[in-house]
Amino acid sequence: MSLASLSAPVLSRIVSLSVAIANHAGKIIRDVLKKGELGIVQKENARDLQTEADRAAQRCIISSLSQCFPKITIIGEEGDEESKQISGKVYDPTPESTIQVTCPPHLASLGEEEIVVWVDPLDGTAEYTQAYECRKSGHQGVCKTLGVTCESLLDHVTVLIGIASGGKAVGGVIHQPYYNYQNPGSELGRTIWGVVGGTVGGMPIVAPPEGKLIVTTTRSHSSSTVTDAVDAVCPDEVLRVGGAGHKVMLLLEGKAHLYVFASPGCKKWDTCAPEAILQAAGGILTDIKGSPIPYQASVPFRNSTGVLASAPGQNHAFYSAKIPQHVKDNLKA
Repeated sequence: MSLASLSAPVLSRIVSLSVAIANHAGKIIRDVLKKGELGIVQKENARDLQTEADRAAQRCIISSLSQCFPKITIIGEEGDEESKQISGKVYDPTPESTIQVTCPPHLASLGEEEIVVWVDPLDGTAEYTQAYECRKSGHQGVCKTLGVTCESLLDHVTVLIGIASGGKAVGGVIHQPYYNYQNPGSELGRTIWGVVGGTVGGMPIVAPPEGKLIVTTTRSHSSSTVTDAVDAVCPDEVLRVGGAGHKVMLLLEGKAHLYVFASPGCKKWDTCAPEAILQAAGGILTDIKGSPIPYQASVPFRNSTGVLASAPGQNHAFYSAKIPQHVKDNLKA
């Protein structure tokens, strides 16, 4: 497999390759939707779906990373069976499709065996399938059932590749397969990456508006606990959207100040990449109690104590202290 700067630190090379692979995974996701054969199966419940796009994107990501970095540990949302089906799925990027990623000195000596990669090949599957059903039904404009335009649901879809070491998120890649869909004829897709202690690439970081508080939270997994946590921070506006990756993108784009999710619904592959990029940009992501989320390979996959994330420049501790104690007590590790 071709990689630029093979003498660069392992972390730099993993992030660089992950950017190229995430771009390719985005193409896989678009191709599956365009073909219209989603192969939907239900996982834990009716709201937890898997499609052929999830499966094919994961096979591509994990097999491609494993081919180049055989000693890293990779954990994917869609399970081990999809990861084992690697025949013919390896993506070999050209040198022109890889980027140079600067690694901060304290991470430059990491070895492959010290790295855990958390992969969500398609974050926002519910929105992806709803957009497909909307298209299939021939809806135009705002869908009466969903209350939004069918195409706008594709904004919620991301590919997440999170890189951790020592239990901490240290690097991440977020790819938006449908970025730029509003501009017919333009190239689709955008990829953002970051290394903790380094920089963020792929987009400018925008500060959220002053004088108001915009909170983003779940659109499909609400509960009294989620509502109590959101209400406690006294938002001026609440954006209910899908996908953890999309919610953190709203923080980076200056469209929201806080991401509040007082529920055990997220998993490590949902938060590792967004946390690394947000932290590289100067923001913070913790659980709802303000404690770090651990990313060792041995930890439970579920983030049982929720998620609280703040945009760069926001007072994370201030908002964490506003979360009611009964909400924190309801979320057990």
